[in-house]
Formats: sequence, structure tokens, C-alpha cells
Amino acid sequence: MAIILFDDNAHQTLLPLTYTRPVADLRIGILTIAEKWAKYLNTSTSFFTRDYLQGKFPVSIEADNLFVNGAVCPDENLLDAIDKLQTGEALKYNDQLLAVKLNAADAAVFNTATEFDRVVAYPNLFVSIKYPEDIFRKNDIELRKDYALLTKGRTSSTISSTNVIIGNDFFAEEGAVAECSTFNTTNGPIYLSANTEVWEGTHIRGAFAICEHSQVKMGAKIYGATTVGPYSRVGGELNNAVIWGYSSKGHEGYLGNSVLGEWCNIGADSNNSNLKNNYDEVRLWDYTTQRFRKTGLQFCGLIMADHSKCAINTMFNTGTVVGVSANVFGAGFPRNFVADFSWGGAQGFETYSLKKMFDTAQKVFDRRDHREFNDTEKDILKTVFELTEEYRRF
Repeated sequence: MAIILFDDNAHQTLLPLTYTRPVADLRIGILTIAEKWAKYLNTSTSFFTRDYLQGKFPVSIEADNLFVNGAVCPDENLLDAIDKLQTGEALKYNDQLLAVKLNAADAAVFNTATEFDRVVAYPNLFVSIKYPEDIFRKNDIELRKDYALLTKGRTSSTISSTNVIIGNDFFAEEGAVAECSTFNTTNGPIYLSANTEVWEGTHIRGAFAICEHSQVKMGAKIYGATTVGPYSRVGGELNNAVIWGYSSKGHEGYLGNSVLGEWCNIGADSNNSNLKNNYDEVRLWDYTTQRFRKTGLQFCGLIMADHSKCAINTMFNTGTVVGVSANVFGAGFPRNFVADFSWGGAQGFETYSLKKMFDTAQKVFDRRDHREFNDTEKDILKTVFELTEEYRRF
């Protein structure tokens, strides 16, 4: 049976993080949502997403198909309910479509707006993401679930005796290296993936996960619930931050209650605020309404989409959203919404041209032998550049 992870309206409400990927390709906890479903169901998955993304994230339809909402994280109760579905039956929580089993003919014309005749009501709560802040806000829950999933029936590799491990929920995969660091698991588990490094003098409190081929630099201070990687490097102080692949925050400075996309870079001594000085509720820019939306959160930092970067000593105010491929620099606080493909800072912005952006991206990709900045990647970015033109007029 083909497992197809579909995008519903969350693909819009999660912008700008989803301009460059389907919802199920978002990382929360240790794994992406797609990786969670693949692990639970012991099979591969494909994506039903926006047309311009299908070249990189293709859909695969078979004789029997299970469409699963890509914004929903799996758990045992949800899996049990899905397993009981018959072909043609849909599983819903109130009006939200969670899953539906379809034959090849019906799968070929699947649409999230379709009204299904046979609907099963799902009665239980579950973890799903709707807004960007949900990723760091629910990261602790998913870190614990993923830790249990990935460590079940396995034994941790041994790390150097120069480290101090407090508590029992610590797991290191083969090839993970750490020296002269402390790992406190009393508040949450700590997971070191294969071929990762934690350098000397680091202090980490769980829940925490570092994904494969990533490094934590000397003297870093990391609080839960934080996820790093894969292929990322971090230093300084982090608190409840989710950093996706191929991104770096390698120097001193604070990053808290935040999400960084892929291929991002935070310059040395850059900081974000995660609490307003009047302790008010934080608002975030919402692409669907083109206005700032109340989050219900007192602590909310930086949301930065793929390919964006900031220079040294950059300061981000509480609740700042930076779109795809923005380059932020200069003294002072930039505004709380930095449009996609913007170049500048507090003194003003201009358009970051595709040619300049592609030149930089090519150099960044060249540092990773296993990743190619190919036409598929370029076509996605060209489309995002066109889709976001209106925001650069602000």
C-alpha cells in the first residue's frame, strides 16, 4: 500500500517554512513528520503537495493508497484507527481530514476538499502543527516520542568517560563523539545521532537531539527542548530551538523559542529576543491574512525560512519572521517581518536578486558533496520568488 502524505490548509498557515517543502517534510522532535510515519509503518512515503514542489517531492500512487494528513504526527492510537479503515473510508477529527484509504482511480483525483460518504470520527487528541511556532512549542512532546521510538530494543553506544551523564535517558548512536561535557537528562531525554560531535565544555539539558553529521562547538549552553541538524553546527546559547539541516549558528549569541530552516546561517554574536519588555503576548506575521497574528505565547523568538542569513551582531526583536532567501545585516533591529528575497536591515531593504542568491547558494551547496544545487532546487526558488513579490513592496 502506498503511503501518501498530503498538504491541507496548514501548508499556507505554516508559511514561510513551507514555501520550499511539503508540510510532512518539516522536522519536529528528532525526525521529520514523513520520517515518523515511515518508521511507524515500516515503509516509504510520498507527498501530495503543491504542483511546483512535486518535482522534488513526487507522489506515488499504487492499487491501494493511504492518504495521511502531513501536519499530523503519528501515535499508537492514531495508527490503530487508521489500520481499521476500509477502502473508501475517511478518518476525521471534527472537520479535519486525518486519513483516507483509496483505490488507484479515486487516488488519482484526490482532493482535500472532497466530501467522503463514509467517515469515521476520531475521538482522541493528537499532535499536529498549524503555525510555525507550533514547531518549537510542541518540540518537547515529539522529542520524547521520537526518542522512545528510535531507542526501543536498542543499546546506546559508549561515549568517553570524560563526560558526565546525569539521569538515564541518554542514547548515543555508533560514531557519536563527545568529550568533557555534561548531559542532564532529568528534564528530558538526550539523543546523539551517528557521526555527531559534542566538543569540550558543552552543557546540555534535555530534551535534546543532535541529528547525523552535526557538531556542538566548545562551551555551548543548550536547554531543552532543542533539536539540531542534520549537517548543522551550533554554539553559544540555545533554548527551545529547532534547527533544520545544513544550517549553522556556530558562534556566541542567543537563539531561543525559534525555528531555523535549511541552509541558514546566523552570524557571530547575533541574538534574538523571545520576551517582550512589557511581557505582552507575542504576535507573528501571517502570510494568509497579511497581518500580524496573536500567538497566545509570551515567549516567541525567530522564525527563519530556508536559505536566509544574518551578519554578525544582528539583533532580532521578539516574534520576528524572516522569509526564504533573505539576507539581513546592519545596526539596529530590522522590522518584525523580513520579506522573502530581501537584502538589508533596519535602514531598509531592497530585493535580493535571484542571480546573486543562486551564486551564493551554489557556493554553499558545493561545501556538501552529497547535495547538488540543481535545476529542481532552482525552479522551486524561482517560483517562491514570484509568489512573494507582493511582500517586498511593504
